[in-house]
Amino acid sequence: MRLKSLFVGMLLSIVCILALSFLVFQAIATRLQRLTIDPTFERFDRLQLESARDAWEKGGKQGLSAYEDRLNHTFTGAHYLLDGNGVDLLTGENRTNVLPPPPATGSRTRSNGHWIVTQRSHDGKYWFAAVGRLNPIHIWTFLPYYFLVIGAVAVIFWLAAVGVIVPIRRIASTIAAFGQGELSVRVRSRRPDEIGQLGRSFNQMAERLERLIVSERRLLGDISHELRSPLARLKFAVKLARTSEDKNAAMDRIERDIDRIASLVSDIVEITSVEGDPAMRVTESVDVNRIVEEVVQDCTVEAEVRGCRIDSTGRIEDSVQGSRELLRRAVENVVRNAVRYSPDQASIELSLAESDHHAEIAVRDHGPGVPQDALRRIFDPFFRVEEARNTNGGGSGLGLSIAKRAVQAHHGDITAENAAPGLRVRISIPIVTSARN
Repeated sequence: MRLKSLFVGMLLSIVCILALSFLVFQAIATRLQRLTIDPTFERFDRLQLESARDAWEKGGKQGLSAYEDRLNHTFTGAHYLLDGNGVDLLTGENRTNVLPPPPATGSRTRSNGHWIVTQRSHDGKYWFAAVGRLNPIHIWTFLPYYFLVIGAVAVIFWLAAVGVIVPIRRIASTIAAFGQGELSVRVRSRRPDEIGQLGRSFNQMAERLERLIVSERRLLGDISHELRSPLARLKFAVKLARTSEDKNAAMDRIERDIDRIASLVSDIVEITSVEGDPAMRVTESVDVNRIVEEVVQDCTVEAEVRGCRIDSTGRIEDSVQGSRELLRRAVENVVRNAVRYSPDQASIELSLAESDHHAEIAVRDHGPGVPQDALRRIFDPFFRVEEARNTNGGGSGLGLSIAKRAVQAHHGDITAENAAPGLRVRISIPIVTSARN
């Protein structure tokens, strides 16, 4: 049977636990009575038998009568000393009806509203018997205990509801609201237990999803904005190609716009792949020095065309754990961005160092730099400083954003600062494994 309510399941669990506890306590009490209480009472019955026998043998009927009177006065019921055949030694009455069937030598029973205790001597000459009326047990005798148990169950259930079920329902309602599009909802809980951990885990997931969703929405808006201009120019170039006498110039214009759209789409595909789940990406031990050497070799030709050079200094002795391709993209995009804005005959300084178990890569150009209020935005998708927003010089505005996402996928950090002159971009990646012993 499937329970649709945690309240019902919790209540049934508490009732089952109480029932099981009752059975266990009953079994413990029965065993305790059999091993401890019953032997004690049996020794007490035998003591009374020996005392009654001694009173009979030494004092006759008078001594036995006095002893039985003391017993009757001290305890409830009537006490008898019988011979081996069950005949009362004082009255001569046959009391075999209270004796247990052979071969039993003693008993403690209840019959017809009476309690009966019997004990036979070792030599079989005497029986000691005690008979008394059972006091009726009314339900009101135990009613306070029933109410006590019901109250305990109610308190336990209330504590369980307040401490477990209600918080879980609040978390469930928060998750449902988040699923319906309320991205700002969060679980408000400071509990240190598993329920609090569940709430904090959801909050972390919700914050990440909110950032991703908002980022993707903004990215889609930026993409539509960025594609609108080259598509409009492309449409105009197609009309111009149909009417212009210089077909080659029109086709060149169309080709440039197509190349720009293709480059933009390629960057979009790249930034989407970088945003993928790092857990699904194969990681390896990466030599940062080797990556930097390859990037410098690849960018040297482009730097020479622009009349500048790349100077690399320093070395990182340890390796990092991650994706070699993603790290290469990050470093390459930062270096290419520096080459794009570097003036003629200037150098681009690329330095490597280790600091506090991190691999530090710094890239500095000697260009115009970035306005102070735009430093934190240059890593946003499609953001470009106004001076760079031109078709010839400016890129798609995704290079540094790709670098940032690649670095964050390795739990690193990327920052930018004005170097007066120029811009310095720092990449910091945690060192996880050592490349050398």
